[in-house]
Amino acid sequence: MATYRYRAATATGTLRTGVLEGSSRNDVIERVKRLGLMPIEAVETTSRATDGPVIKVNSALRKGLSNAIGELAVLLNAGLSLDRALAVCVENIAKPNLKAVFLRLRNSVRQGHSLSRAMNECEGVFPPMAPAMAEAGEASGRLDDSLTRLGEALDRAEALRQTIVSSLVYPALLLLIATSVILVMLLFVVPQFEELFSDVGGKLPFMTQVVMAASHGLKAYGLAGLLMLIVLGIAGYRWMKRPSVRRRIDRRLLHMPVFGPLIRNAETARFARTLGSLLDGGVPLASAIVIARKSLANMHMAEAVDRVASGLKQGGGLSRPLAATGLFPPMALSFLRTGEETAQLGLMLNRLADVLDRDVRNTIQRLIAVMTPIITVAMGALVAGVIASIMSAILGFNDLALGP
Repeated sequence: MATYRYRAATATGTLRTGVLEGSSRNDVIERVKRLGLMPIEAVETTSRATDGPVIKVNSALRKGLSNAIGELAVLLNAGLSLDRALAVCVENIAKPNLKAVFLRLRNSVRQGHSLSRAMNECEGVFPPMAPAMAEAGEASGRLDDSLTRLGEALDRAEALRQTIVSSLVYPALLLLIATSVILVMLLFVVPQFEELFSDVGGKLPFMTQVVMAASHGLKAYGLAGLLMLIVLGIAGYRWMKRPSVRRRIDRRLLHMPVFGPLIRNAETARFARTLGSLLDGGVPLASAIVIARKSLANMHMAEAVDRVASGLKQGGGLSRPLAATGLFPPMALSFLRTGEETAQLGLMLNRLADVLDRDVRNTIQRLIAVMTPIITVAMGALVAGVIASIMSAILGFNDLALGP
């Protein structure tokens, strides 16, 4: 999939710009037409439009982006020009990566480009909803309001991500420490008893023989096994990156017990948050759903949304075609129907995202609460098994030495 920057005209003659991914130029042109626009050009972006160092997107940068965009909205609301507001933001930013991002934005705006185009040129830094909401704010003359909503949406998304990551830290550390203890015992502790047991090797208990064999195997083939695991991991990762393979995996993940509903809720929450923010920012539904579709990591759900987006061009609603896919939670469909009936679709989507985010957070915390003692007991049992196998051999050896 390549990335194309397009220019198109609306029914009223207003020029629109944006970025879309597609397998070819003709594919992108067809997608632009499905947005209800008249395509003018579509050019593949083979390099960054602005010079400067490669910006690494990490958690600190994402958090800083939401804060800086919120500050930019406040400055614009206070009456500063966009150029001056960006300059003030650059002066107030201490982190080098974030400062580089806003320097690019300021330089692009000073060259006469719009903020939405400047965001598009910072490829990979801003999520797809950011330039779309900026463009909607520019068209309506309320860029400060659009940026305020954008900052809030980015902040909520990062807060949920940090909650999930923080919840996984303790089980990961527990697993790492327990694995390290077992490796130390097999590599350094067990070999200390090898000479002691060498004279009675055939009389060792079965579990002791298993532990000794595991120690020998780890010392002899551990490095080769590690390299093989790395190679298999890289090969498996590339294999799963294939669209056909990923599509099958994503479809099966949605039908897994426990994890299937969790993935559905997490994906739906992210999609609803993005779509609701775009609609509140003034982006038309047909365009907003195409942009919000990019927030879906599950390819099977993303393809279903693509079919829904095509149906919207024919005048259909949103809740009914989404219900026909059978992939979205019933609660989400209820919120959508209410939003359509009350003409408050953006509001209901944001409320839906809040509810689903809370459900996802609670489910993950419950899973971790169950997973932590399971890991503790399993690793403790392995360590105890190694110790018990050695002790049983020592006791058996002493019995032999004291026997008649």
